Amino acid sequence: MISIVVPVYNSSSSLVALSQRIDAVFSQTIKKQYELIFVDDGSPDQRTWQTLISITSQNKNVKAIKLMRNFGQHSATLCGLKEASGDHIITMDDDLQHLPEDIPRLLEKKEHDIVIAQFANKQHSLFKRITSKAKGWFDYIIIGKPPGIQLSAFRLLSRNVVLGMLKIKTPYPFIPALMFHISKNIATIEATHMKRQEGKSSYSFFKLVKIFSNLIISNSSLLLKLIGVLGLSFSFISFILATHFIYKRFVYSSIPAGWTSIIVALLFLGGLILFTLGIIGEYLIRIITGVENKPTYYIREKIGCNEFS
Repeated sequence: MISIVVPVYNSSSSLVALSQRIDAVFSQTIKKQYELIFVDDGSPDQRTWQTLISITSQNKNVKAIKLMRNFGQHSATLCGLKEASGDHIITMDDDLQHLPEDIPRLLEKKEHDIVIAQFANKQHSLFKRITSKAKGWFDYIIIGKPPGIQLSAFRLLSRNVVLGMLKIKTPYPFIPALMFHISKNIATIEATHMKRQEGKSSYSFFKLVKIFSNLIISNSSLLLKLIGVLGLSFSFISFILATHFIYKRFVYSSIPAGWTSIIVALLFLGGLILFTLGIIGEYLIRIITGVENKPTYYIREKIGCNEFS
């Protein structure tokens, strides 16, 4: 059994073709049993859910889930992973920029825990390519992405990796961080990235900022560590400056009384406070991580395959 998970957002125009092409790949090329799970991530356009109802009524291998509201692509993907029953699970986008015909290439390396599609020529805007490059550097620093690997939503995960990911409870999931935490047994394949046929990406500048903040805050303590380093640096600098001002106080009698002690105290205490906040923050991260139990998503409705019976 192979599961394909597709998070959906306002993409009614591409869903029929996507499901038909996936069905053709499995019936004609792979010849294995599969299930296709669409997760409607609170699409404002009601035609999206109506299209999914139509698809599930015509194809017994298709399931559809409607979330209560928009929780984001990573939460929707995690929902699909939880409902998937395949030995291997493939995730892909809903806009036909990922070719269903490339699925056999992913399955060729299914002995690995994680297989990620690499795109030589991404059909994205210049802004998105630039931000993707910047984020790739942070992925390497923060979540331990192996160097030379390009992240994409077109990937294959083993059942063991998915089960491990589902055990991690976080209200702000970031799929690459979860899967790299479980395994570093990664392979890549070359795939074709197509231009978007209709509409435009739902990732606005503010959504990209939100995803980046989830990466840097919810999946690491990098900012607090930087504050700690800055605090320690300022403490060292304040010590040097304090020595300098004390020296000037004794050499130059024209300096106003009390000025040196105030400056020295402000410099030293400011650095010490920043350093202390960083240490406290490290403890808070661990406390919050241990007590959070907020669901990542809420399901409104399930259809297809007898409602996943």
